[in-house]
Amino acid sequence: MGSLTPNRNILLTLAYDGTRFAGWQVQPELPTIQSELQAAVKKLTGEDVVAVSSGRTDAGVHALGQVANFRTACTIPPLGIQRGLNQHLPDEIAVLEADDVPYDFHASFWAVRKTYRYVIDTNPTRNPFLRNYAWNVRRELNLEEMQAGANEIRGTHDFRCFETQGSPRSDTIRTIERCLVLPAGEWALHSRSLIDQSTGEVGPFVVIEVTGNGFLYNMVRAIAGTLYQVGYGKKSVDDVHQLIAAQDRTLAGPTAPAAGLYLVSVEYGDGPVQRNVSE
Repeated sequence: MGSLTPNRNILLTLAYDGTRFAGWQVQPELPTIQSELQAAVKKLTGEDVVAVSSGRTDAGVHALGQVANFRTACTIPPLGIQRGLNQHLPDEIAVLEADDVPYDFHASFWAVRKTYRYVIDTNPTRNPFLRNYAWNVRRELNLEEMQAGANEIRGTHDFRCFETQGSPRSDTIRTIERCLVLPAGEWALHSRSLIDQSTGEVGPFVVIEVTGNGFLYNMVRAIAGTLYQVGYGKKSVDDVHQLIAAQDRTLAGPTAPAAGLYLVSVEYGDGPVQRNVSE
């Protein structure tokens, strides 16, 4: 089957726990989401494929609604592809949905909008079960000030102030349509087994959700680190306005840990694939 010419393009919606993986992209001798997915396709279809994602998540970053596509000559129906891949994937990765899409569809190039979530745990005592899923800052935060700072981030700006070194781009202008700071008394990912049965909560948590047409390297984690500093008074709302205008990364907050970051959804617009792929 591997010698046949691919005549189908399969879109996959994926969820994964990124804790033990070195990110999305294949790396020699390291476990990655892409390598596990391609190995599962090989076991299912006998084909060597290249799975393209909507964006390469870094080591330790999670996904609730990542999108990927690969081309194949197999005749397995989409539901069979979903179920078959899940049989071959490790427990930390799940295919939520599989679909046939136009042959020229590209999960990255066709994406028009993405939403990320960053989870901050404000508990004064760390929860060891959440160390890979939220950033425990051990202090109370002022959500009103954080939201005011988030409002400064909305709009079309040159966001090089939130780009860390490693993957510089010549075009650093992006549009952030939505930047919300939300309180969450319960664990925000519906992991009921982690909730204290006596209180019904493991919170409190602060959830930062950002929707935009594109993101620079570590941009959401830098936004989270900056809003965190606004939340405890190290930075002001005006500081956020000024650092965006100055386009200076050194003025922004720290890059928040990878463990708290989740790719929530990827949206595709007016073409043959019109969907909001999300949790």
